[in-house]
This record gives sequence, C-alpha cells and structure tokens, in this order.
Amino acid sequence: MSKNICIRLFTSFFKIGAFTFGGGWAMISIIEKEIVDKYGWIEREEFLDLLAVAQSLPGILAVNIAVAVGDKLRGMKGATAAALGTILPSFMIILAIAIFLTPDLIKSNETLSAIFKGIRPAVVALIIAPVISSARSAGIGLKTAVIPVVVALLIWSGLPVVSNPILYIVLGGLLGYLWLRRHRSSLKRIETEERKEEEKHL
Repeated sequence: MSKNICIRLFTSFFKIGAFTFGGGWAMISIIEKEIVDKYGWIEREEFLDLLAVAQSLPGILAVNIAVAVGDKLRGMKGATAAALGTILPSFMIILAIAIFLTPDLIKSNETLSAIFKGIRPAVVALIIAPVISSARSAGIGLKTAVIPVVVALLIWSGLPVVSNPILYIVLGGLLGYLWLRRHRSSLKRIETEERKEEEKHL
C-alpha cells in the first residue's frame, strides 16, 4: 500500500510538472484538482494552509507543496517521491532545451516563437485561476477583498519597506496569532459565564 501511494504521488506530480508552464503559481490549480478533488489526499482547508506555509518558506513553491503532501501521506518516502516527480520534468525539459535549443534559435524560428507566444496567455490564466479559487476557499468576500488588493498594490509599488513581501508574511502570522488568542479568550469568557449561570440555577 505504501509503495502504491509513493508511485501514485510520483506519477501525479510528474504529470503536473510536465504539463504546467509558468512556475509554481501556475501549478497550484492543477495540484489542487489532483490531490484534493481527484484523490482526496487532503482537505481543501488544509491545502490552503499548506499553500500559505509553502509560500512563506524558501524554495520552489510547487516542490514545497509536493514535499508537504508526500510527507503527510507517507513520511520521508512520500516526500521524496512527490519532490522527484515535480522536479524531474522541468530538469529534463531544461536539459533538452540547453542541448538542442538556444535563445537565438527560438527567436529566429517563427514556429517556436509562435508556440511560446501562444503559451503566454495560458500561463496568465493558470496563475489567476488558483488566486480566485484560493480566495473563495479562504472565505474572502467583497468586504475582506480589500486586504489582499491593498497588500498586492503595496508590493507592486516598489516603495522601500512597504513593498517587501516578507513584511506582510510576518504581519499576517502575527495578526493571525493575536486573533486566535482573542478568540480563545472570548470563548473562555463565554464558557465561564455559562458555568456561573448554571451554578445559579442549581
């Protein structure tokens, strides 16, 4: 059973790596469909948490997610199988391009240039799709959409300090922690009040 899961992890992430253009974010919607919708290896909410952690950590986003999913299912063996499946297609394609294609050849060849130009709009769509699906799954509506929009604009602005993505990762984690503490204290207070009311009736 463990071996079958490792093989399935490898083949699934190999397929994702082989047919996805545009880097980590372009892979997210395909990874989500594969591991959440198709196989049900993890829940959608857990996938969003993994996505947030993978984005915060150094390294390649898709590989980080692959390692996290593989580790959850089959520990080190699963993590290795998923990571290899994600990395190998890119390695093989880049090696083939390095051997047979050069930037000058791509530019001078009309057919290749047309293929790469045609891929560009698809890459944009692949990047936008997981942003929308992640926003829906995270419960971001019209009222809360202002937060990611403002943060995205500040990062895009290129201004000193406020354009640093690390700042918002740290702030997001800190605010999440403070919200959790406040939420727990509120629940504790409500439970205490309910207990007092019950004692009065007794």
